[in-house]
Amino acid sequence: MSLTQALATAVSGMRVNQAGLSIVAANVANAETPGWVRKTASRVPIAAGEVGVGVQIAAINRELNQYVQRQMRVESSGAAYAGLRAAFYDRMQSVYGVPGSTSALETSYNEFLNSLQALSTSPESASSRSAVINAAQLLVQQLNGMTADIQALRGDAELGLADVVSRANEAMTRIAELNKQLAAASPGAGSTAALLDQRDLYIDQLSQMMDIKIIRGDYNQVSVFTNSGIELVGLSASTLTFEAQGSINASTQWSADPALRNVGTIMLKGPNGSDIDLLASNAIRSGEIAAYLEMRDQVLVEAQTQLDEIASAMARALSDRQIDGTPATAGAQTGFDIDLSGLIDGNSVRVSYTDNLTGAQRTLTLVRVDDPAALPLSSATAGPNDQVVGIDFSGGMSSIVSQLSAALGSTGLAFANPSGNTLRILDDGAANRVNVGSVSATSTVTTLTGGTAELPFFVDGTAPYTGAISAAGSQNVGFAGRIALNAGLVADPSRLVVFQTSPLTPSGDATRPNFLYDRLNSGTMSFSPQSGIGAASAPFSGSIHSFLRQVISQQGAAAEAAANLKQGQDIVYNALQQRFNDSAAVNIDEEMANLLNLQNAYAANARVLTTVKEMLDMLLRM
Repeated sequence: MSLTQALATAVSGMRVNQAGLSIVAANVANAETPGWVRKTASRVPIAAGEVGVGVQIAAINRELNQYVQRQMRVESSGAAYAGLRAAFYDRMQSVYGVPGSTSALETSYNEFLNSLQALSTSPESASSRSAVINAAQLLVQQLNGMTADIQALRGDAELGLADVVSRANEAMTRIAELNKQLAAASPGAGSTAALLDQRDLYIDQLSQMMDIKIIRGDYNQVSVFTNSGIELVGLSASTLTFEAQGSINASTQWSADPALRNVGTIMLKGPNGSDIDLLASNAIRSGEIAAYLEMRDQVLVEAQTQLDEIASAMARALSDRQIDGTPATAGAQTGFDIDLSGLIDGNSVRVSYTDNLTGAQRTLTLVRVDDPAALPLSSATAGPNDQVVGIDFSGGMSSIVSQLSAALGSTGLAFANPSGNTLRILDDGAANRVNVGSVSATSTVTTLTGGTAELPFFVDGTAPYTGAISAAGSQNVGFAGRIALNAGLVADPSRLVVFQTSPLTPSGDATRPNFLYDRLNSGTMSFSPQSGIGAASAPFSGSIHSFLRQVISQQGAAAEAAANLKQGQDIVYNALQQRFNDSAAVNIDEEMANLLNLQNAYAANARVLTTVKEMLDMLLRM
């Protein structure tokens, strides 16, 4: 080897070692930088014929396990989803209160029952009456407050969606920009490796927001899709839009129909101008977005329904009065007469009959509906086998009979109006297709001294609660936030005992106090399966207290399941993160060892240069 060739070889070695020192310095400097992946240099020899004449750096490598990286992104989405759900459930537990504590809903209900029981033993006691009023006011205030808290949580989820959509747009835009920069970058260059780090960081951020998959192309390009197959980033970035609602209440809910939707939805506008509703297409199934949507549109809506069912059952238990039909005949036809004069909007008539063709027992529920825009009704009862028919009473009895005959004539039942406000429901006589078993009406008592034990103890603001249905929805929706104690009872607690004025109910009469306690303590009510308690085929039926316990038990179990899911997801994600860090994270001790090796190699090459210089100087002196 000539001295010139030795000189060139030593210089190339020094350059490579100098570049290696720069890489080590960058690794150490960025050891705590988010998204930084440890870099190493690939060295290749330079040869002239069969003789090695130097060394050069072929590429700057990123030391990462791509398989682990893919899995980590999947689990990152799941971990973000589980973590956010667990946080919301934890906040929900504070709304319901610790079981047994003074702030718990069950405690308030029990104190109300205890006050009623005390009143039943001492109906003449003014202090017992006041205790009932005070306990009832605390109970309705708690239901009002819990409703406000649940809707506040839904509002937080709405604002959270707005924030995460903004961050997702930023991440998608940056991924598209970095794609363009990488297309023009030199493969293997240090700047290319840094750009890849930045792009991976934004992809990791996006994977926490939603479940995504990455398709790699040529020239270091990637395309980003949702797991459902909708493209988010290609040659350019799509844009997500979300219009958050300023106020959330129990009646504001998401719907696929824009005319009915009054909370925000997520629209994706593609580069070609196409619009996709990501909620309607169920495109996002994990990550922060999925967790926010689930809490806003499902979990918290169901929690509100549970409170509304409790409030509704309390009101109906004390104000609903059942009126049994009286037997009636017309020739060979038999059935019942029922007086409709006491029915108001939302009240109903229940008809039980036997279909002799099949032997099946069937139930009809005829609901008074004062808003014709709400017709026809899909359902208004919890019973899975009920056929519900909404009836507009505004046209009088002849119109009612016509509506029933048109809707139910095919069943074999016959309807008539023998006089006044009486509805006659008969079978088909000799044809013997149907037999009418019973007819009863449910009316809402609206006065405190109507002569019966029933009374409008709880009201909707100031109006009676009947569960009426209008075009705007059911009165039941959000009722827990509006339920109030009848102002007449607050003004005159004696009405807790006095249920008629002529003759005047004795002050020591326990009829009404016993009724109140029995109905709220052990009265059997049916609850909607939309509350999540019971199923559509077998709705929950029992006392209000038993339903309340079911609600608390379900919420506790759901919160525990959410916490367990978070814990399990964190374990999986952290294990993958550790495996990823084993190759990708900077190890300071390892970098220091590399630094010493590079320093020694640099010194060796420098010694070669010195030796060559000395030999050249000697030759010149000769």
